[in-house]
Amino acid sequence: MVGAAAGVVLAGGGTLAGFQVLEVDTDEAPKLPSHLKGVAPGAHAFFVALDLPESASGDSGKELRHVLKYVNAVRSSGTDLWIGLGASLFHQGGVPPQQLTAMPVFAGDVLDPSHAQGDLLLQCAGRDAEGVRAAVERLLSDLSAWRVRWRIEGFRDENRAEGGRGLARNPFHFTEGFGNPDDVRGLTDRALVRADQGEPEWAVGGSYQVVRIIQLATELWEKDSVPEQERIIGRHRDGRWLDGTPNGEQPNFAADPRGKVTPLDSHVRLAAPDRRNPPPMVRRGYSYDRGDGDTGLIFSCFQRDLAKGFVAVQKRLEGEAMAKYVLTIGGGYFFVPPPGSAWVDALFPS
Repeated sequence: MVGAAAGVVLAGGGTLAGFQVLEVDTDEAPKLPSHLKGVAPGAHAFFVALDLPESASGDSGKELRHVLKYVNAVRSSGTDLWIGLGASLFHQGGVPPQQLTAMPVFAGDVLDPSHAQGDLLLQCAGRDAEGVRAAVERLLSDLSAWRVRWRIEGFRDENRAEGGRGLARNPFHFTEGFGNPDDVRGLTDRALVRADQGEPEWAVGGSYQVVRIIQLATELWEKDSVPEQERIIGRHRDGRWLDGTPNGEQPNFAADPRGKVTPLDSHVRLAAPDRRNPPPMVRRGYSYDRGDGDTGLIFSCFQRDLAKGFVAVQKRLEGEAMAKYVLTIGGGYFFVPPPGSAWVDALFPS
């Protein structure tokens, strides 16, 4: 079974009801699945949400097997590619993950149905933009029967690894990624479903993925001074804390109960009021620029528990100082299945 230290089920090792299981101990870190692979994500990414073909006729399993076949064929050494399952995919059968629903509308959201949800999410990431685009176009050609619901391309400016974390600069000029774990075990502990969570057996070793397409009011943002922007975010642009704590350490918000140094409504303070116990999720965000002033973030995160991860953070962010600069227009909740194909047979027996 799974090592008691982390309780993570992954591809490799022994077996559990047809699934591959990796023994996790204190001496050897597990191999990461594609969506968590590498310290810094690929500098370029493509997100494509698809709906089942009309010809599926209730045979979702057959269609998913075709998808996996083509996904495996397109993967290359320079490109990571994975799928996420939408809640609507399970309308034709199968036992869904317990927390998988359509993404709700949170305070301040204006979701555009043409940019939200989907039966299946394809995400391709890599070092080279042209390579990522070519991989996606090849895959969509192979899956031409599926209907594209929405698609968006992202990039990570100044994408780099630093202190064991993947960092990048967003359109607001701030460095992101300091809140992620700095080791493999931390990534798997936050992001991968465990056997003791009460989830369907097929889902163990998978992740809940949240995607949020967020338009940024960059012109309005640029009218504020840099010090004001830093108080809204709760960090300096380079990641240093406002109280002088280095970016690799955790500030003591308790020593600033009235928010004189780090405002109580700043983004980082609301998102994680106790920095010593960060939200249990792994962030993998990208910037986007679709021209005509439509710029923003493709916020993406992975977690083993959606309620304790993204949902808890999003509820705390209601009323944050940054709210007037951001508008979420699309995205969705998806579930990235565990490596391999045994989960398809468990969900939709032939």
